[in-house]
Amino acid sequence: MFEVYTINTLELPALAPYRTMRLQHEHRREHLFVAEGEKVVRRLLASRLTLLSLLMPPAWVADLASILHARPEHLPVYVAEKPVLESLTGFSMYQGLLAVARIPAPVSLPGAMAASPAPRLFAAVDGLTNAENLGALVRNCVAFGVQALVVGETCAHPYLRRAVRASMGGIFQLPLVEPATLAEALGELRAHGVHCVAAHPHTDQRTLAQAQLAGDCCLVFGSEGYGLAPAVRAACDEAVAIPMPPEVDSLNVGSAAAVFLYEANRQRGRMGHPNPPAADASRPGAPAA
Repeated sequence: MFEVYTINTLELPALAPYRTMRLQHEHRREHLFVAEGEKVVRRLLASRLTLLSLLMPPAWVADLASILHARPEHLPVYVAEKPVLESLTGFSMYQGLLAVARIPAPVSLPGAMAASPAPRLFAAVDGLTNAENLGALVRNCVAFGVQALVVGETCAHPYLRRAVRASMGGIFQLPLVEPATLAEALGELRAHGVHCVAAHPHTDQRTLAQAQLAGDCCLVFGSEGYGLAPAVRAACDEAVAIPMPPEVDSLNVGSAAAVFLYEANRQRGRMGHPNPPAADASRPGAPAA
């Protein structure tokens, strides 16, 4: 169900998130996020996340009408021509399609373990502050069947607007675990038999091909500039590297994640059909029972 409102200002209280799109951390405090672009908004509309409103040029309304009618919420759809939207938001908008939704509650680590069939494949991130890089990593996690992402306390949040955009809406399918500290969460995973592997460039210990990733495992990624914090690395079972020439510092974290996750799937014999995220009712984007 939806209702269309033509606007020429963003001063309405309900439109505040569109006025303040640059204030992403403020949105997080309010448990809101902004989705932008056709593919991302369509994937949001197909998910089970709670939408609050949409903002678009009038031409989009007819195109999205069937999907909007299928939503359980009573959705306000605010419309204005694209040049007006750009003047109101202060952004150059290629498609002019935006939506505001609620950030879903994180899952607990025991909950993620219980909902994920073996062999489990988790990923964890430490110290990633670049939202686009984090979004690219999320997109790779979904592509390669990661069942939950453990977000360290020093990371940007995966529901920041730029991270959502870079994930191409993949974040709507990926359960998030947000522990008090990543090191403690890794210790808990290890106590339950999950092999925690630190992605660490130029380690003199083991290469990625030597790591055992066929069983329950969690792949841990750090920032490009500083890598993993010492406490996080110490909490892992081992550190492994992607072999590369010494004159190359490291891969972008999204690229490194793709290589690690490909290898995990290769060892599991799942290159054609990666292990999908658990389809339980608590997972964002899970199909209705």
